[in-house]
Amino acid sequence: MRGEIKQMNQTKQPLGLSTKAATKLLFEYGENKLVSGKKISALKIFAGQFRDLMIMILLACTVVSVVMGETVEALAIIVIVLLNAVLGFAQEFRTEKTLEALKNMAAPNARVIRDGKTTLIPAAEIVPGDVILLAAGDKIPADARLLEVVALQCDEAMLTGESLPVDKLAAKTGAALDGPGQNGFVYMGTIVTKGRGKAEAVATGMNTEMGKIAGMLHEIDEDETPLQKRLAQLGKYIAAGCLLICAIVSLAGILRGEELFDMLITGISLAVAAVPEGLPAIVTIALALAVSRILKRQALVKKLHSVETLGCANVICTDKTGTLTENKMTVRQLFTPGYNIQVEGTGHEQAGGFYSGTRRIAAANSPALKRLFDIAAECNNAEIYSPKGADGGRDRTLNTSSAVWETNGEPTETALLIMAAKAGVMRGGYVRTGEIPFDSDRKRMTVLVTDSMGRGYAFCKGAPDLLLERCKFVLTDSGVTLLTPAIKRQIIAANEEMAEKAMRVLGFAFKESPAGALDAETGLVFAGLAGMIDPPRKEAYDAVARCRQAKIKTVMITGDHKATAIAIARDLGILRRHGMVLTGTELDAMQDSGLDGVIHKVSVFARVNPGHKLRIVRAFKKRGDIVAMTGDGVNDAPAVKEADIGVSMGITGTDVTKQAASIILLDDNFATLVAAVEEGRVVYSNIRKFIRYLLSCNIGEVVTMFAGMLMGLPVVLLPIQILLVNLATDGLPAMALGLEPAEDGVMEQKPRPSGESVFAGGLFATIAFRGCLIGIATLAVFTVLLKQSGSVDLARTGALVTLVMSQLVHVFECKSERRSLLKINLLSNPALILAVVASGAVMVLAVYAPVMQTIFGTVALTGWQFLRAAAYALVVPVLSSIFMARPRKKQSEALLPMENPATRGAK
Repeated sequence: MRGEIKQMNQTKQPLGLSTKAATKLLFEYGENKLVSGKKISALKIFAGQFRDLMIMILLACTVVSVVMGETVEALAIIVIVLLNAVLGFAQEFRTEKTLEALKNMAAPNARVIRDGKTTLIPAAEIVPGDVILLAAGDKIPADARLLEVVALQCDEAMLTGESLPVDKLAAKTGAALDGPGQNGFVYMGTIVTKGRGKAEAVATGMNTEMGKIAGMLHEIDEDETPLQKRLAQLGKYIAAGCLLICAIVSLAGILRGEELFDMLITGISLAVAAVPEGLPAIVTIALALAVSRILKRQALVKKLHSVETLGCANVICTDKTGTLTENKMTVRQLFTPGYNIQVEGTGHEQAGGFYSGTRRIAAANSPALKRLFDIAAECNNAEIYSPKGADGGRDRTLNTSSAVWETNGEPTETALLIMAAKAGVMRGGYVRTGEIPFDSDRKRMTVLVTDSMGRGYAFCKGAPDLLLERCKFVLTDSGVTLLTPAIKRQIIAANEEMAEKAMRVLGFAFKESPAGALDAETGLVFAGLAGMIDPPRKEAYDAVARCRQAKIKTVMITGDHKATAIAIARDLGILRRHGMVLTGTELDAMQDSGLDGVIHKVSVFARVNPGHKLRIVRAFKKRGDIVAMTGDGVNDAPAVKEADIGVSMGITGTDVTKQAASIILLDDNFATLVAAVEEGRVVYSNIRKFIRYLLSCNIGEVVTMFAGMLMGLPVVLLPIQILLVNLATDGLPAMALGLEPAEDGVMEQKPRPSGESVFAGGLFATIAFRGCLIGIATLAVFTVLLKQSGSVDLARTGALVTLVMSQLVHVFECKSERRSLLKINLLSNPALILAVVASGAVMVLAVYAPVMQTIFGTVALTGWQFLRAAAYALVVPVLSSIFMARPRKKQSEALLPMENPATRGAK
């Protein structure tokens, strides 16, 4: 066998391209890079902040204010619009810069044969026809046909979703590249985990399999987020309301005999007053604050509105490998005749032990298990070491003070080394004298070693079925005995049991004093089996459970084997009793109508390709679901971009996927996504709260002005006084509502439907009713003070105080949609307390400071007049609580999670 390997290494080396030919081909094919689309300029990002309908309405109000001579109001609105634009721009521009720093997908350099010599060149300069030299740890720079291989394996998880390394073979003469997954080809961006080889580049740049997937991204258009749609809808309502106010006021004035032009100006003034100038900026600030909170929890939100979209997601389609699982093979089970051992611990953790049933055992004390550990450690080319040694470098003494080991090598072999190290068995007790490398035909690897006494052994690991054929004996704690048919059946049954759990199973055997390499793999002594799997992340269990609690369907989509996907999905609780499993082959046999009929039942999709993933996401969206798609590999990128909310892994995620995603999990933690979902729900709830507050206040102002005009009263509030209310006393409390903590049960409610109005749950009725009460109370104080004093300025000042105080009391009502003022914690949001105090101080200054009196046309109130205004303001929430009790009860019932309408009457 050694002779075969030696002969293969001595085959004639390909000469590769000449520098001249490579230069010509580089001009013809272009650089070996992926096109990521046009780079968005800072100016374009800034200009994009003005496309919102509400912003357009505010700009129109600015023009109207200038025409009417209200320059102060016009300047104030411009400041608000610019503030909103700057905040949105800052977030998106910062994210673009962060993404540039995260670009790390392409291999920076590659070794090729040019002019007959090995040369290191930038990967971007590789052209079709280049002969590339590959070794363990290399990132493959282009799609290439394999010419020579020596025990070559590649990790293609980022491209195919396959969690295990793929064995590679030299391609047959004339073999053509036909999609991913061919053993005779290697693919751009994948990694060599073991062995070495030579390959001829056949596709570069956008012509590679990775490039084709990247190209799919340009065909997918980005939709508006649900919040953007809702705010656009709100903008339409406000625009319609403004036109209606203009028409009614103008018509009413004309019927009273007023001048047409004067009535038009009055109507326009009222319409401008009705517009909540601070709303866009407050929405942006609330989203920006939520983004900051999420960033502290290790998630980067690329666009502000994306965080709210997560809050209404009801389907999360998640990749398996590296997202739900650790992407690190871990030994879970051991079998020898006499032992059936469960292995505790996952990934590279040093923690873990060996259990027989519920009893922890010292595994290395068993001669049979000790020999299995020796074989696993010595028949192995990987390395493990503690992160820092005494010299600050790698510590191969495996210092147990470190919580995890670092590794170097093929995942299966590192898992075996970690298993042995947990038992206290480390490489070094034997001296290797020879090796027969693993190959895909033999499906085994053998090393020749000698111990400290000079005794020779052959240690072998490989596929259990093929290894058993070469075994005549079996090792037990009593010694070596004959491998009987009964014992063989036990071994086969144990192998099948592990395989049913989707484990990758390896067999271990040895031979004492082999005569040489040709004799090393005959008449072996069977030592045992090891079952390993890429285990779920610990935090994924709780994350999936929280999604289920939040009525969010979790769907696993993976390129891995069906059995493996089912095992992991069941373990995590994704696949439950009535859940369906579909494979890519079954999907291909389905029409879109057939998929539409069962998509809501499917919990696991296995053996799927990028096109399948895209089709799955589109099928969920067709049902009206809000879909989040997580992924890290290039194969996930099209589906990630197509989803309502695309989520990429920050550490293992490829650059293509990060570009396609809306959110990047910087710690690759699925649980971080669930935290972001909660933040999304909280921020939307808070947006509804300050929309309720702002619109109630504005309706109160309109009712005050409009009803006063119909009653023939003087103008109740001056434009400058309305501006003071809208900017100084409305804005700060509304912003503070954006900092409201999550209410109890926010993750137990059913996700919002994608088409739900921002006024759903009776919110508009609540806003209108409360706004009318504010307006009536304000008008009542104006009327009483005008009648008593005869001073319009005094009456206006009393109305201003009543309006502001009514609003500052109302802001506490807006803290909850389901609880009354008497049942909420008034002190849970310190920022709101400060905002109310600040707004109240502004009002007091406007009334009692001489300079402010000149600006705002106010006069000082007596103590009794001030108390009267306060009393009218406090009557409003009492009346509101009485009259709105039943609607609120209905609203709270509407928010109960997953209620069955058929059972409502029975409750």
